Amino acid sequence: MNNSIRNKSHGSARQSKYWTQLETLADQSWSLASLFEHDKTRNQRYSAQSGALYMDYSKQCIDDTVLMNLLNLTNSGDLQARIKALLQGAMVNTSEERAALHTALRLPATATLQVGEQNVVADVHHSLMQVERLSQRIRQGTWRGFSGKAITDVVNIGVGGSDLGPLMAATALDEWADTEIVVHFVSNMDGSQLDNLLKRLDAETTLFIISSKSFGTVDTLSNAKTALSWLLATATLRGGTQSSVLRRHFVGISANSEKMNAWGIHPEHQLQLWDWVGGRFSLWSAIGLAIAIRIGMPQFRELLAGAHSMDVHFANADFADNLPVLLGLLAVWNSTFLHIHAHTVLPYDGRLGYLPSYLTQLEMESNGKSVTHDGEHIDYDTCPILWGEVGSNAQHAFYQLLHQGTQHVSCDFIACVRHYSDDVQNESLQHQHELSLANCLAQSRVLAFGNAAIADTSAACHSDKYKHYRGNQPSTTLLIDELTPHSLGALIALYEHKVYVMASIWDINPFDQWGVEMGKQMAETVYQALQQDSTDSFDSSTNQLLSRIKQLS
Repeated sequence: MNNSIRNKSHGSARQSKYWTQLETLADQSWSLASLFEHDKTRNQRYSAQSGALYMDYSKQCIDDTVLMNLLNLTNSGDLQARIKALLQGAMVNTSEERAALHTALRLPATATLQVGEQNVVADVHHSLMQVERLSQRIRQGTWRGFSGKAITDVVNIGVGGSDLGPLMAATALDEWADTEIVVHFVSNMDGSQLDNLLKRLDAETTLFIISSKSFGTVDTLSNAKTALSWLLATATLRGGTQSSVLRRHFVGISANSEKMNAWGIHPEHQLQLWDWVGGRFSLWSAIGLAIAIRIGMPQFRELLAGAHSMDVHFANADFADNLPVLLGLLAVWNSTFLHIHAHTVLPYDGRLGYLPSYLTQLEMESNGKSVTHDGEHIDYDTCPILWGEVGSNAQHAFYQLLHQGTQHVSCDFIACVRHYSDDVQNESLQHQHELSLANCLAQSRVLAFGNAAIADTSAACHSDKYKHYRGNQPSTTLLIDELTPHSLGALIALYEHKVYVMASIWDINPFDQWGVEMGKQMAETVYQALQQDSTDSFDSSTNQLLSRIKQLS
């Protein structure tokens, strides 16, 4: 199998006639109110379902002609071949010359996938068995700290994908937690998170997971060093040694065993990553250890199974009914053709509170690119700025801008249909859930239709310029039957594949992140300057700021 997506003669969507036709269509005046008035069945045509996920995209500024051209664009960009390349382990990460096999992390044990000399499925399931073994020891109380006490708290130290994914999933699924062990997450380089946390924890019963693909990330290692110092301060007073602390209080997760060894992670407590797992796609791997500790391995495997079900849907469903393909094409239409440069994710469920932050990294780090696979400069818009918040909070924070600001913003509304259904004794919780669902549907309606959304809106309201709602903000609504490990896995995988669809149409590499490197290199130079007397090494602004910091230090 040819291992490079670059060498497969993939077509260029940019050069196709469908791209040109979409540019022409985008120049038309699009009115959601008019589209719904003249097309009474668009809600039926512009919806799709996969398992527990139902997607209504009828409030997008599209018609059949736009959708047809978008679907034709996938042929011009050889999307089907690109999907096959992704799933079979071809070199889709062209700048780093490697595969991107996050989908392999959730393949069942009975599957087969050979990439070069590596039996990927066997390696993945060996790692999962290690995760299961370690998590069970911790959950069952047989993992003991240096003083012999059982572990009560686990702190996941990571940043980026090593933090955002596990934090999001563990929080969303906390009602499945069946252990008294509390899982915490630390990522900030400045130490404030860790400092506040350590004041509340017991060194004798705290375990730290150091999650870093390279095991060289300064944010993570600086926190890990502080954690080690904190543990040793207690252990030395109670007969513990550095060797016992390192062995009994640290687990390492990395693709770099040599650096884990050098840091002092015991070999039995090292979990493996591979260079073909990108950080922002890694929660399915050993990086998900914190999730497994909190909710148990059976539920963690359900999370993987849900993601795999979306992988199968992505690979096999007709593109006209394919949720990731449709979601990705709509994003391309909005950003590239309609020039909508902002996108917000609005989960109307507090359990999904960290989902927007997770998707911020997933989408913007993946698709915030301006060159093609071949290094050619792009002359079209790619990834929009993405942000979000739990819907009810967002209504009191930035919906003012969505409804009456000058910016066009596309929106994803996400809601769970069933919640508290087993809690028959608490009608007030069910009432709150129904209020949340009502607000989700109401806000998408007002964003689409503005003042016209309320039939009896008074003439005075229409004429009052301060109370005018213009509408015409496009949105997609995702309804989840019920939030479970399986449905959450499918939801996350949906967005992963959306990112890949967008990148395929734009012909960019969604699996590298060179844009984050220079700032880190510059930080090392600035840090050295902070330790010296001279402050004239940089531009005048930076030099002045350094002087100010030194004066006050």
